[in-house]
Amino acid sequence: MRTYLDYNATAPIHPQARAAMHEALSFHNASAIYEEGRMARAAIEIARHKIIDLCKGDKTSDVVFTSGGTEACNLAFGLHKEENPPSYKMTRIIVGATEHVAVLQTAKAQSTPPEILPVTSSGISAGIIDKGALAKMLEDDPTPALVCVQAANNETGIIQPIAEIAELVHSHNGLLFCDGVQAAGKIEIDIATWGCDALALSAHKIGGAMGVGALVMRKGLRVAPHIIGGGQELGLRAGTENVAGIVAFGVAFGVAAQQYPHQKWRDDMEASLREMAPHITIFGADVPRLPNTTCFSLGGMTAETLLMKLDLAGVAISSGAACSSGKVEQSHVLAAMGIDAAQSASALRVSFGWQTQEADIHRFLDIFRSFIEQQKAA
Repeated sequence: MRTYLDYNATAPIHPQARAAMHEALSFHNASAIYEEGRMARAAIEIARHKIIDLCKGDKTSDVVFTSGGTEACNLAFGLHKEENPPSYKMTRIIVGATEHVAVLQTAKAQSTPPEILPVTSSGISAGIIDKGALAKMLEDDPTPALVCVQAANNETGIIQPIAEIAELVHSHNGLLFCDGVQAAGKIEIDIATWGCDALALSAHKIGGAMGVGALVMRKGLRVAPHIIGGGQELGLRAGTENVAGIVAFGVAFGVAAQQYPHQKWRDDMEASLREMAPHITIFGADVPRLPNTTCFSLGGMTAETLLMKLDLAGVAISSGAACSSGKVEQSHVLAAMGIDAAQSASALRVSFGWQTQEADIHRFLDIFRSFIEQQKAA
């Protein structure tokens, strides 16, 4: 028997999304003008408007479908006001220190090096964007900036005060791009209240298929296209649309928005972890976090060793550190929060979702407790 608790990496495809995708696999090219093409186009537009509605956008918002969250984040770096030329890019970029690598690495690849916006690294608010530092950065240089801040962090689940950040950015004539990949399907997405100018999403994080994402933009904004060709997706992302994936994306988002994870399960799990290991550190415990995510460290054993032990016991979780090509590396997120390398090396992340049962969490706790008892006895 396997227990899967790594939903922040990917969520198994939801049966309703799978069924919708299977039906849509028979659809034709959405650019065709004959009836079969018009049916495919209609299916895409239904998904587009569903995503706008679920993000609480208005009817003038635009959605550009992409190959995933990473492409959506990349595309956002060409964000500009509609009156600017299509090739326009903002020359000043400010990026949160705990952003996903899809944002950090894209920022570093721009012609102008990005300015790194710190998060608080001590006290009960560790991991939250330092709004004082952002205010100073914006005041010291009047150049309008594209500011990039995650809605919720993939490693710790920490939720950023996006509405407050947006107000600050807009007061200095900047634009705010928000990576909403981890937030979608776990908390309510409300781009109108948040005030962000663009939001990235990914289908496979919420029970859709891999290989589909979206960039949602408010009225009056455009992006400089990265992929040039036939003019699909409002002329902002060329290439024949992945109709089946897009249809499944819309369905999965709709299901996820009705089934937010149980925060009580997370809180009860953390209470049990503290009981069995009083020295445990739960990162972001005192700030708003996603209801499905716990990132913690016990110390004494590396995350890689614990992950292998859990895997052999039938439990799939992940390291709190970034994982690339199967190699566990030190987490830039925890480093930005002031966590030392030794503690970071033992960080683990548990994340659950639509298919998780309370019994899965209890099984993880039982197995983990046995590891702790073995360690104490050694």
